[in-house]
Amino acid sequence: MKRFLALMLCLCFALGGCAQSADAPRPAEGGVLPMPEPVASVPVPAADAPDGAADFDSLALRLAALPQLPEQPDESALWEAMNGKSAEEQNKLWDDFSRRQAAYYDAVRALRGDGVEAMLTPSFAAYTLQTAQQLLRGASEENAVYSPANLYLALCMLAETTGGTTRAQLLDLLGLADAEQARAASDSLWRALYNDSGTGKTLLANSLWLNDALDFRQETVDVLADAYHASTFRAPMGDKATDEAVRAWINENTNHLLENAAGALQTDPDTLLLLISTLYFKGTWADQFETFLTREDVFTAANGAEQKAEFMHQSKKGAYYRGAGFTAAPLPFLDGTSMWFLLPDEGVSLESLWALVQDLPTLAVDTSEGCYELRDYASLARQGYGEIHWSVPKFDVDSDLDLIPALEALGVTDAFTDAADFSPLTGLDALVSAVKHAARVKVDEEGCEAAAFTAVMAEATSALVEPLPVVEMDLDRPFGFLITGAEGLPLFAGVVNTLE
Repeated sequence: MKRFLALMLCLCFALGGCAQSADAPRPAEGGVLPMPEPVASVPVPAADAPDGAADFDSLALRLAALPQLPEQPDESALWEAMNGKSAEEQNKLWDDFSRRQAAYYDAVRALRGDGVEAMLTPSFAAYTLQTAQQLLRGASEENAVYSPANLYLALCMLAETTGGTTRAQLLDLLGLADAEQARAASDSLWRALYNDSGTGKTLLANSLWLNDALDFRQETVDVLADAYHASTFRAPMGDKATDEAVRAWINENTNHLLENAAGALQTDPDTLLLLISTLYFKGTWADQFETFLTREDVFTAANGAEQKAEFMHQSKKGAYYRGAGFTAAPLPFLDGTSMWFLLPDEGVSLESLWALVQDLPTLAVDTSEGCYELRDYASLARQGYGEIHWSVPKFDVDSDLDLIPALEALGVTDAFTDAADFSPLTGLDALVSAVKHAARVKVDEEGCEAAAFTAVMAEATSALVEPLPVVEMDLDRPFGFLITGAEGLPLFAGVVNTLE
């Protein structure tokens, strides 16, 4: 029947005298390799719609199951509700509060599990020192900020999608023996850090975006979802709508703190994959700074310039660490996490301290809250405990870093050359063409808000599935037609030589 239909089409055009001229362009000889079923383009969010409006689910190969912690009860709301109530009513309110509080902490303990893997603490500390020396040490006069935890998770995911010496170099930097350790460490770190409560947030999200022309291995996608809590999406690369969806996903998971950096990400048709990890943090000071104590003062920059800034002030008892040429002390948040500040002595440059404080990251331990700090208060108390007079400038610092040079200096080299091995994910040859890391930290009287993302982009070095040819059907000249019915039987055939 198909042959009959083809003959009828030839007849239709022949009757109308619409054969192509000898010099007209013709389709290339030979067939085109079948393309995997394309994923529909991502709908671009309307200008007045939030970035999260993009329909990620429609692109998903697999969505990671994220924890759903019950809402943490608000103690201040409890006392407010008790006001004016009878003793019996107060007891009921208290019992309900206690029940919901117990359910919340039970869920948190279940999420934390056995806590941070024992092997992770020293390896993570060593990794932090190495990456900090590469990414922060050279910032002699400029601001610099990065997220060790966010970069760690991104590099673990990259190791999962690579093999051979490419994976070995990544694992060596991370201080991990094999892929099994990487999975255990990532899952442990993710569960230890994740927090979504009324007193603070540490929200992590991972994703893998695959070219819709890519043949991939489902088992790797499943491992990414299970061990790395990563969702995998599939979309046409180089498509404006795909880029908008990627940016929307990042903005949604970083509370829009990094819109400029996210807006600079752009794929092209040869982009094989885009691996993204985000981290969003929001903490409220355990003792907030009083705004009436905030006043303008002078900050002396690294280049000697005097700059006016708004300084926050408070005095409180606490632990501190005194080292050769510096003092370090933490400001705690309500959820048990802390922000440490390291202050060089007068006349000592921050740059010169690296040799003196290089042991600090190795002191990292997991606290009862599952957070990484230089040391817990009990250990630090041996170093010093006193009344600390804080004078902290309000600040908002950010960085948008190209990490390839730093990673190469740290021994990760194969990923950026033709020696890159992506065989765990795909049979195509590819290499990492970009590793972008953006981070931002804001501090004011209420607390701190911070976000980071790492984006790893890989380009195909062997041909992807050959794209389908583009055919223009602009019926602006004589044409023929054929209307077919059941089984392709011709119902009508004709030619159109004039429209008058």
